This record gives sequence, C-alpha cells and structure tokens, in this order.
Amino acid sequence: MATEGKLVLLPFPFDDFRTAKVRPALCLTEPIGAYRHVIVAFISSRLPDAFLASDLLITRSHPEFASTGLKLDSVLKLHRLLTVPESLFQRELGTLPSILRSSVSDKLRTLFQLHL
Repeated sequence: MATEGKLVLLPFPFDDFRTAKVRPALCLTEPIGAYRHVIVAFISSRLPDAFLASDLLITRSHPEFASTGLKLDSVLKLHRLLTVPESLFQRELGTLPSILRSSVSDKLRTLFQLHL
C-alpha cells in the first residue's frame, strides 16, 4: 500500500509517546526490510503562527490539492519524522503533487545538511 509520496492515515504519537492520534502523514520511503518499515512525516491542519524552515504549507489553492486527499490547508512538518511498520497505516488518502515533492526533497537536504 505505502509508497514514497503517498499520504496515509496512521496513529501518530504525541510528544510524550503515551498516547497517539490518527493523523495524516507523508511517506518518505518505500517499505524497508522484512517488517516493511516506512519513514513518514507528520501533517497537521493546525497552521502555526510562525513557520519553521522544515515546514511545508499545503493549501487548498494549489491546483493539485485534491490529489492529496486532505480536506483543509495543512502543514507538513519535516522535522516530525517517525519510522513505522506499514501495517499501522489505516488508509491511503492520496498523493503529494510532484512540485511539492521537489520542495520536500530540498527541505530535507537542508534539514539534514546533505550536500549531494
């Protein structure tokens, strides 16, 4: 089910890891290994007052917004990463448009200081 660039619903833990809430996330990798782990990034419809360099705004005004499966303007938080087994995915929402995938790649290179 999961592939890089797909948006999925899964239980994403709160910062204290005691509880989780089902939230959308972006798959950053294909499934890895025997347990089919996928690295995902958190998506929130709660827009911050101040955006971080690792945030990417996904708005309804984007011409390909419908392909994401999101319902509201949202922020992709690339500093909020998690590795989860694909079996935790509850449902696929949609796909991140290719123009935004390019922005994700650029932001991840900056975040992790990858000079490739």
